[in-house]
Amino acid sequence: MKADVGLIGLAVMGQNLVLNMEEHGMRVAVFNRTESRTEEFCRGPAAGKKIIPTKSLSELVSTLERPRKVMLMIQAGPAVDAIIEELLPLLASGDIVIDGGNSHFPDTQRRYEELKAKGILFVGAGISGGEEGARHGPSIMPGGHPDAWPHVRPFLQAIAARSDEGEPCCEWVGEGGAGHYVKMVHNGIEYGDIQVICEVFDLLRRGARMGFDALHALFKKWNEGVLESYLIEITADIFQKRDPDGSLVLEKILDVAGQKGTGKWTGIDALDRGVPLTLIGEAVFARCLSSMKEERQEASRLYAASPSPLAENSQALVEAAGQALYAAKIISYAQGFMLMKTASEEHQWNLQFGSIALLWRAGCIIRSRFLGRIKGAFMRNSKLGSLLLDPFFQQEITTALPGWRTTIREGVSLGIPLPCLSSALAFFDGYRSASLPANLLQAQRDYFGAHTYERIDQPRGKFFHTNWIQ
Repeated sequence: MKADVGLIGLAVMGQNLVLNMEEHGMRVAVFNRTESRTEEFCRGPAAGKKIIPTKSLSELVSTLERPRKVMLMIQAGPAVDAIIEELLPLLASGDIVIDGGNSHFPDTQRRYEELKAKGILFVGAGISGGEEGARHGPSIMPGGHPDAWPHVRPFLQAIAARSDEGEPCCEWVGEGGAGHYVKMVHNGIEYGDIQVICEVFDLLRRGARMGFDALHALFKKWNEGVLESYLIEITADIFQKRDPDGSLVLEKILDVAGQKGTGKWTGIDALDRGVPLTLIGEAVFARCLSSMKEERQEASRLYAASPSPLAENSQALVEAAGQALYAAKIISYAQGFMLMKTASEEHQWNLQFGSIALLWRAGCIIRSRFLGRIKGAFMRNSKLGSLLLDPFFQQEITTALPGWRTTIREGVSLGIPLPCLSSALAFFDGYRSASLPANLLQAQRDYFGAHTYERIDQPRGKFFHTNWIQ
């Protein structure tokens, strides 16, 4: 009997996806460069299941039903190109290659075009949810060759997470690199979401002297309201986790953050497209700053200060911080969707933003309660320029704004850095300003470089230059 799908790459994500597929009735052929890993997997977790081990790519391809579907779960970058090059002579027109790794969308776009010319249907599928999601249901964002979707839809939707309404968190995103682009933006939003949570934690820990039991209770309470999300939920759990000796694990973790590059990709892409992705950019820079541990330690000695004073009203700060966190999370999503809107127009992807919001309702890292509200915003207005222009989010931001401003003031007063909360507020204040000081900026550019400017008393698109030194 032939296999329904072949999977290459048996690291933890690959293994869990295979087990997920098999559990949903699929017969899966597997291959890994290191043969011993294939053997260990098939003797261990895959024992007795409809999983076929293979020792070569040619053997893998020979086991598959046509059109053959080969899924790659390998490290993004040159390794993907190398495997595709080896696969090509073994495949026929109409066969499908699916890249389920964290590939950069320009690479996916290039591979889509190259394989399309050879008759191979390429799919770049962004997958979010980590190891647990891969095993029990991730959020999947497939894009690439549209002709592949009818063939891959049944098994991708079968293994995807389900919303509370029972709908699969997997739907076609768009042509070319669209799937991996949406996954990239998802990860950028994740960077921002994580950082604003960390900033609120820092403010409450140092500014309100909250203990970890109190923080656990607070985040658990927040997770029952408008802030309900996977990241708030796991943060509450983290505040309670202890080592065998009874000490808190969090207090032993070095304050140096890692990153795999997707947040940076999002920021660079936003700069290239001229989209003010300020919160996500600051989240990336915050991780960069954390890596400067030795310099920070030296600076702390040079600029030694007394311990941060206690906030004047700790309970009021707690309430304000919750409002600031909620408002900043909205800004993070708003900026992410602004970026996707610009990319969709430039690439003619026709991204369906309400549907994308629904893809993230379950299985993924940034799943949260108000994703349904984002869907509603785009249902009310499919051409919505920004979530901040939607009536629901306008009301939510307006309500949270006083607490948001209070939180920033307290952070500045106490000397506690809040880069993402602050940049989000600055973005909001700039976005809601009908007039900005860019008129002076344009005058300066024209003064030193004759770059010209437009005038408010003349039609847009007509440019002027002033001889400023006469």
